[in-house]
Amino acid sequence: MAELTHFDTAGQAHMVDVGGKDSTHRIAVARGTIRMKPETLALIRTGTAKKGDVLGIARIAAIQGAKRTADLIPLCHPLALTRVTVEFLVDDGANAVHCRAQVETIGRTGVEMEALTAVQVGLLTIYDMCKAVDRGMTMTDVRVLEKHGGKSGDWVSAE
Repeated sequence: MAELTHFDTAGQAHMVDVGGKDSTHRIAVARGTIRMKPETLALIRTGTAKKGDVLGIARIAAIQGAKRTADLIPLCHPLALTRVTVEFLVDDGANAVHCRAQVETIGRTGVEMEALTAVQVGLLTIYDMCKAVDRGMTMTDVRVLEKHGGKSGDWVSAE
């Protein structure tokens, strides 16, 4: 098993030194889902939620989340992101909204955490905007789908 990189030999948490790594084009894709009542999904689909355009606001929130990841996750490096895209898919059959985020940078460390944060913040924003009508919404299946760039190269989920 690979060694955990956020701990030194004494077991103390530290920020990983990426100073000696080459800058490469880094890409990460993550996704997640929020499940809800059919009536809640209808409000989102029709744009009639009391607080406004749920998916439009969630998209902006997700992008902001990606940009602020280092402020939220203590040992993440602040990164100059070159691209963040966020897509939502309304899934009537599952009474769900799926969120997919792709984050890119030219840098010395990957952007998996930024992609995961974008997805989670997007889903949390949907929850916040719809909780008045559906407190039982559940966020699930948040995970990295793929990453590209860096010394370890490409990785794509088998699922």
